[in-house]
Amino acid sequence: MVQNLDKLEESISENSVWKKVVHFLNLHVDFNDHISISILDVIVVIGVIFITKLILKISFRLITRKLPNQDKNKFEVVYGYFKWLIYVIIFFITIHSVGINVTAVFAASAALLIGIGLALQTLFQDIISGVFILIDQSVHVGDNIEIEGKVGRVEEIKLRTTRAVTIDNKVLIIPNHLYLTNSLYNWTQNGTKTRESVSVGVAYGSDVALVKQLLIACANSHPSVLDSPEPTVIFADFGDSALNFKIVFTLNDSFKAEFIKSDIRFEIDKLFRENNISIPFPQRDIHIIK
Repeated sequence: MVQNLDKLEESISENSVWKKVVHFLNLHVDFNDHISISILDVIVVIGVIFITKLILKISFRLITRKLPNQDKNKFEVVYGYFKWLIYVIIFFITIHSVGINVTAVFAASAALLIGIGLALQTLFQDIISGVFILIDQSVHVGDNIEIEGKVGRVEEIKLRTTRAVTIDNKVLIIPNHLYLTNSLYNWTQNGTKTRESVSVGVAYGSDVALVKQLLIACANSHPSVLDSPEPTVIFADFGDSALNFKIVFTLNDSFKAEFIKSDIRFEIDKLFRENNISIPFPQRDIHIIK
């Protein structure tokens, strides 16, 4: 008999606690006549988003585990856009499922959304431009690009900005909308090999055959210059004070082109001095009329 009474008291106590929990979860916050959110609704929304995050994370690992690193980087950018779109869709589906009037939410926040949209107009331009980058495939992670006179290697393409590293190892943050309003030079879209050149002028009367031979030797002496296609010398023009030549060569990494060109110029100066080939300075004849 005593044991039965104890069980009855425990049951009453447990029911009382459960009622308090249920009452707490059913507490509502009323924003207006159409929008009312309970604590349970908030917990459900958070739970669904957390589960969605886990599913997306597992899916990403399953899809990318056998992809090459280059393709994995591209997919990761696409995944970033897709992930936030899924979050937004799941969020509105969930709040609609728990009984919140989604239409009323949009109606109540219409003025606020218009204000935010005007204030964040540039942000939206950046996001739309980021989507265009993915669609037209104009820029990829690892590409060497030039925009507004700045050169950098793309390290990451985000929702709003593109992060690149310059030749000086400085981080360059590029808002994505600049791709729509400026000319973009992609040095490596057609491949990593690029044609580079160094120009030099020699004095009139110089042995042009020897100049050609020395220029080719200067290019071939640098380890970064590719053997195929072979370096080529172009007799560019008869200048006012010099015969203008250009040595054209191929590199496998245009990102370091400026340093390689500098090394070749040092070598040109050295070989020209050794072979008595002079690099003239501009000369002018002045006639004084009295």
